Order: sequence, then structure tokens, then C-alpha cells
Amino acid sequence: MAPARDRRTGFSRRRQYGAFLGYVLMVAGTLVGAVLLVVSTFDPPLFAAMRMAAASITAPVSSVLDAGVRGVASVPEAIGTWFRVHGENAELRAQLKRQQALLTRARIIAYDNWRLRGLLQLRDRGAEPVVTARLVSSTASSGRRFAILNAGRFQGVLPGMPVIGPTGIVGRVLETGPIAARVLLVTDPESLIPVRRTRDGLPAIAAGRGDGSVDIRSVNATNVRFAIGDMFVTSGTGGLYPPGVPVARVSANGIESATAIPFAAPDSLDFALVEKPFMPVPARPPAAATARP
Repeated sequence: MAPARDRRTGFSRRRQYGAFLGYVLMVAGTLVGAVLLVVSTFDPPLFAAMRMAAASITAPVSSVLDAGVRGVASVPEAIGTWFRVHGENAELRAQLKRQQALLTRARIIAYDNWRLRGLLQLRDRGAEPVVTARLVSSTASSGRRFAILNAGRFQGVLPGMPVIGPTGIVGRVLETGPIAARVLLVTDPESLIPVRRTRDGLPAIAAGRGDGSVDIRSVNATNVRFAIGDMFVTSGTGGLYPPGVPVARVSANGIESATAIPFAAPDSLDFALVEKPFMPVPARPPAAATARP
């Protein structure tokens, strides 16, 4: 019997083409990674522009996928909530009765505060909202903590603007693209937020740890004791974040520093509000006109 011309019996052309395509993609990916590494090393501004351009392209796709995942994930939660609604209703009614006295006291304090501010002729400076956008992705495995916002320069978002969620401070805008922005989260090691303790006004600094939590550090006082449950809000110092916005709650006792959990978890947020800085940087004075001879 004559030998077969093709000795690779049983090996289809589809598998050959698939293997060849895999090698091509591997080589192309290696080359692209090398080019990006060189660009990030020798030209960081160009690399940042390329990164934000890629984020602007992927942000709409991430928004659609995120909306679909949230919609599917909300079905079991809605079913479980329907079964628990009766018991929760009775519990909430009892809680409302218990907190009625606290609510009345809070209203009295708010009225006294308003009256005293009027007497002192003080005026609160309110931050101006820019846009409400969705956090479509966030880092979870690296030492840095960033998130992508599906709004950019076209929507008026600029670097340095604070990002606030329904439950507290999320972070601040670090970089912006046409329709996407990169947000530095409060848990990032480069994040520092001036805060104060709600029960006594103690000033402190909330510094990110890079692991999903923050460090609360005393500023001026020594031997300061932090207890579990201490709540910290923004103080307004520095002019970036408006005062009184929740930041974190202490999760472990400590002296001069303690670990705290942020109120706003980026992974659980649907939307976030981008605001102008609480105290905008004043504009530069116009240059003096050159005297004509």
C-alpha cells in the first residue's frame, strides 16, 4: 500500500489555523505590551493620554455590562426583600417610636444652629454639582485604588473635583478623558482627607491603606484614643471636600491612629455625584499691561 502524502493524519486545518492565530496574537500582545512599557517609562504624559483614550472607548461597554449584571443580580434580592418586608415593617415602626425623641432634639439643635449663624452673619458655601455619573469599574487586586467614571470633559468633569456617593466620600477626579474620568478612591495610599470626629470635633487625617480601609491619624493632639464606632466626616480644611460629608467609621481601637472602614464602597455604588471644589482656587490676577513709550 502506498504511504499517505499527509503524515499528520487526524490533524484538521481548523486546528492548524487556530494554533497559528494564537501565536500571532501572543506575539502582537507582547509587542504592544513592550511599546506601552517604553512609553510609560520615557513619556508618562503620552501614556496617561493613551490610557484615558482607552478608558473613553471601554467606558460605554462597561456601563452596559454593569447595568446588565446589576439587573440580573437584583432579581434574587427583590424576591428575598418581598418575603422580609412584613417583619421589617414592624421593626421599622418600633425603631421610629424609639428615635422620635432623638429626632425632636436634632430639630431643636438645627434651629439653634440656624439662629446663631444668622446672628453671626455667617454664610455657608455650598458645593456646585457638575454631573451625576456611574462608577463602571474599580481596581480590586492591585496596591492602588482607582475607579472609572463614565463622564469626562464633555460633561464638565475636571481633575481635582470631589466625587461623593449617597453614603459618603468616594474620592477625587485624578485624570479626565472625553467621556470618562479616573477617580482616586479614598482607600488609595496617595489619598489624604482632612476629617473631624463627630462626637467632639477632633481634627484628624484619613489616609488610604490600599486594602479597602483607611487610617485615621490624629493631627495635633497626642495620646488620642480612638474607639470602635467613632464616626469621621470631612472638615472642609484644604478647600476640596465640603464639610460634614461622612468618610469612615473606626473598626478597631487605637491610640493616635486607628483603622476605619469607609462609608462609601465603590463596588456597591450605582451612581456618584461630581461636584466643584468646596473652595475653588482663586483665578490668577490679570498681568499688568506693559506701559507704552
